[in-house]
Parts: sequence; C-alpha cells; structure tokens
Amino acid sequence: MAQLEQFTTPVDAVVSRMRALEEDLPERDGVAVFNRVYLAVTEAVDRCVEAGRFGDARTAVTLDVRFAERYLAAVDAAHRERRPPACWRPLFQFRRHPGVRPLQFALAGINAHIGHDLALAVVDTCRTLDCEPAEVEGEFDRVGDLLVSLEERIREDLMPGPDLLQIADPLTHLLGSWSLDRARDATWTAARALWALRGLPDVAEEFTERLDTAVGFAGRILLTPLPD
Repeated sequence: MAQLEQFTTPVDAVVSRMRALEEDLPERDGVAVFNRVYLAVTEAVDRCVEAGRFGDARTAVTLDVRFAERYLAAVDAAHRERRPPACWRPLFQFRRHPGVRPLQFALAGINAHIGHDLALAVVDTCRTLDCEPAEVEGEFDRVGDLLVSLEERIREDLMPGPDLLQIADPLTHLLGSWSLDRARDATWTAARALWALRGLPDVAEEFTERLDTAVGFAGRILLTPLPD
C-alpha cells in the first residue's frame, strides 16, 4: 500500500484543481459541464489505481496526470486571456451560448481531450518513464475503457427525453458524427507517430499543429447551436 501512496499525490492535486473549478464556474457554463464529466473520469481512475485494477500503477498514474495537466493548462490559458490550443477554442468560445446543449459541451470537451491531448500525454508519459509506447498501451486501453463506459453514462444523463429526441432532431445527427472508440483508435496511432517523429522536431511540430487544428474543427461542428 505504501508503494501506491507514493503515486497518488499527483492525482489528488489534479482532482483538487478540477473540484475548485467546479465550485467557481456557473453550472450551465460549457467548461463546467465538461469539467464535471472529466472530474468523474479522474476520480474513477484514482479508485481503480487504489483497488489495484491497473497492472502498472505507476504508468497509469503518470498517464492520468500528464493527460489532466493538458486540460488544466488549456483552462489556465483561457482564463488568463491567452490562446488555448485550437482543439479547445470552440468550447471556450461557445461556453455560454444558449443554443448549445449540455451534451454538446461534454462531447466537445471529450473530443478535444481525447483527440489531441491524449496523444501528447502518451508521449509525455514515455519521456517521463523513459519507455516505449508499447509499454504504455495496456494502461492506455484500461483508461480508454473507463472513458467509454463513462461516455455511455454521460449520454444517458444529458440526453434529452425521448419525446424531444426525434430521428430528425439535429442533435441526433451530431451525436452520430462522433465516436469515442474511433477517436481513441486514432489517438493511439497519432501517439505512435509522434513518438516515431521525436528525432524530427520540425515534422513533429507540424504534425501536432495539424492534429490540433483537425480536432478543433470537429469540436466546432459538435458545438453547432441548435433550436430548442
């Protein structure tokens, strides 16, 4: 148990920061909607680590913390009126738009965080632990499985009632345009590519910028304002 306690403090730190955001932000704020979702994910990972459900607790915690730090850095940039990464800009731009529904905010945040931040967090983890992506893949998959199960719960909790969600409802089409499973698979490919490009910093930077832009474009589509 003492060995696990050595690695829980960094998770506690990011959880504390997310809880502080939850207290500070208005409930309907789009960033607050995503923050509640992500706080639940991080707390779930922390519980799994404590329960010994990860084969390599050190890798899981490092990945979880590096992942969370990228979201928190984007929040800090936006609150200090600096430009966050392109993948996060749509959420900050539309966070108070009355035509965007809570489920859209949640999925746009998940899109930014999974589609862009997770790939970079895998690379960050490999550098921190001096290992190859293949050594991180098992914990990557376990964290991804948690995210998929939580995404299903999010859709259930935030989905409008069946009387509102008809086949022709624009929200139905938006929801069908994005898949966490597909995003996770693409992220793993992107992470491996970035790791392979680490000796070519100019190419890696260009790849990262294009990934950031593409994920931001998808987020903007997810945040299309909808009629009541």
